[in-house]
Amino acid sequence: GRFPTKAGRRSLSRSISQSSTDSYSSAASYTDSSDDETSPRDKTQVNSKGSSDFCVKNIKQAEFGRREIEIAEQDMSALISLRKRAQSEKPLAGAKIVGCTHITAQTAVLIETLVALGAQCRWTACNIYSTQNEVAAALSETGVAVFAWKGESEDDFWWCIDRCINTEGWQPNMILDDGGDLTHWMYKKYPNVFKKIRGIVEESVTGVHRLYQLSKAGKLCVPAMNVNDSVTKQKFDNLYCCRESILDGLKRTTDVMFGGKQVVVCGYGEVGKGCCAALKALGAIVYVTEIDPICALQACMDGFRVVKLNEVIRQVDVIITCTGNKNVVTRDQLDRMKNGCIVCNMGHSNTEIDVASLRTPELTWERVRSQVDHVIWPDGKRIILLAEGRLLNLSCSTVPTFVLSITATTQALALIELYNAPEGRYKQDVYLLPKKMDEYVASLHLATFDAHLTELSDEQAKYLGLNKNGPFKPNYYRYTFAHIKILKWGNILKLLLTYCYCTRLFANT
Repeated sequence: GRFPTKAGRRSLSRSISQSSTDSYSSAASYTDSSDDETSPRDKTQVNSKGSSDFCVKNIKQAEFGRREIEIAEQDMSALISLRKRAQSEKPLAGAKIVGCTHITAQTAVLIETLVALGAQCRWTACNIYSTQNEVAAALSETGVAVFAWKGESEDDFWWCIDRCINTEGWQPNMILDDGGDLTHWMYKKYPNVFKKIRGIVEESVTGVHRLYQLSKAGKLCVPAMNVNDSVTKQKFDNLYCCRESILDGLKRTTDVMFGGKQVVVCGYGEVGKGCCAALKALGAIVYVTEIDPICALQACMDGFRVVKLNEVIRQVDVIITCTGNKNVVTRDQLDRMKNGCIVCNMGHSNTEIDVASLRTPELTWERVRSQVDHVIWPDGKRIILLAEGRLLNLSCSTVPTFVLSITATTQALALIELYNAPEGRYKQDVYLLPKKMDEYVASLHLATFDAHLTELSDEQAKYLGLNKNGPFKPNYYRYTFAHIKILKWGNILKLLLTYCYCTRLFANT
């Protein structure tokens, strides 16, 4: 059917909870030079093959984008290796994948790998600021239907998702999502299409949370793979990637010097751990906020002071959110920040900072440079807001290609597994990636470092009760110093009884 009117689109998009595009950018009191250009939706573009089934900023940038992709391929040797190994078998032949991820040179290598393995793909962006226009053009030139450009409006965002799903003669059977927006749009608008999906692969905290909500409500009618909680995603993309990219994003946007600066990092999961480690190494004084006592204890043992945000809100120089939650930084807290405080988000969704509350007549917005806004109070105080509260590293800088190779290989294997799984292996629920698959992804990347694995002897394998070829760890093993190994249900019962006793004890103090 026809796409809804602008008002209808806005109403429908608001009804989808925790969307990663809850944008009010049109209300800002500034304009970019790009705003004066013709919208890609109003252009008629054709690639060299005569196809117009795409919508990007400028198809003429394809050659430049191709060079970007070729550079990324150099540091994604494991994904290229997977492509070469499986290309003759075509394990994704017949797969029609609709994807909603960041569209960068690195994800282009993933998309072209899926195509090489036999899949047909239609793609859109999960973030309105992270698309590399030249890469989107390069993909469109090869025949991948891409609907995305940097700086989309909210209406553009949902229009692009709709165009990926709803086109004549196209019935997707697999979803690769980052944030859950495409999944929920299809679930809400195209339930009959959604029921025919064979599997969903989701890579973000936000998207996984939304899948578990659907599953709990009994509304998830297809199997889904939770890639976010796979070891290769958590320990590499979330931790090591953010450890490097947080500094890159802050330096490019603000030129800030970190030595002696007071920084509060909200959340000490893998993303928070990476951010804190990087900032501490450059001499920043780092505080952590946490709701989880285990993560809080980890932060304390790593040398960080755990505080409530209100305790330090008036003194800190930088605030970084990375919780996956909503309203982590409220308008009241924004009002009490010191002049010049930098505020940014490293979580997937833009719900962590209450940016909407800053779109009021008494506050003035000044665009300083791309993705950098000064929000000015009547008394002259200003805060520096980065990427309007969206994901800092992919909106304002880049992320290490090698780490994305690990995540992309995991996503590709998850799609292959779900698509080829025999009927009955996966029910209508959310699953973790099999441990053996995690280990395979890691092994593909060891060659980059010329690393040589030690092999177990038969006697050693028997002693440990392991297969010589893996998996080498049980499913509950989390590859972290804070890992708690629970072997018997009796131990779990003891922990629960201790927790109940302690809760009652502290309640009475």
